[in-house]
Amino acid sequence: MSSIPSQHKQQAPRAITCAVLTVSDTRSLNTDRGGTEIIRRLEAHGHNIAARDICADDPTRIARCINSWRNELAPDAILVTGGTGISPRDHTYETISQILTKPIPGYGELFRWLSYQEIGSAAMLSRTIGGLVDRTLVLTMPGSPAAVQLAMDKLILPELGHLIQQAHKSSH
Repeated sequence: MSSIPSQHKQQAPRAITCAVLTVSDTRSLNTDRGGTEIIRRLEAHGHNIAARDICADDPTRIARCINSWRNELAPDAILVTGGTGISPRDHTYETISQILTKPIPGYGELFRWLSYQEIGSAAMLSRTIGGLVDRTLVLTMPGSPAAVQLAMDKLILPELGHLIQQAHKSSH
């Protein structure tokens, strides 16, 4: 007997086109371990990288980069690392939450639950968020390589094809 989720996963696309954005005021492509980890894991699973960039932790710049990629490159997913904490300079949560057309609350909830199992109560400081901007999947994660590994291995990679399949379904 086959379950509906496994049927959906079998019908999901295998190679997803992704863009990777690191939000940081201090990282460069040479020092961006979180973004590098995302790309390494995506490529190991046969996914395509349409773009990678680093953007200052500024709401206007973050939104501009995401919207530019959506309009010019049309990736299936944009994965964002960094800027998800609670310090005054962290703006990823506010920026992404304002542009999402369909939030996926379970993503952030599950990330914090899994993170809690690894680091304890400090997991509450993560403001990881995800959802759709029209039909483009946007998922954020903290900038640390350990957090990226957790998000990618436990949440994103197992469901990426399924998420894209559902996001691209016809409304008719």
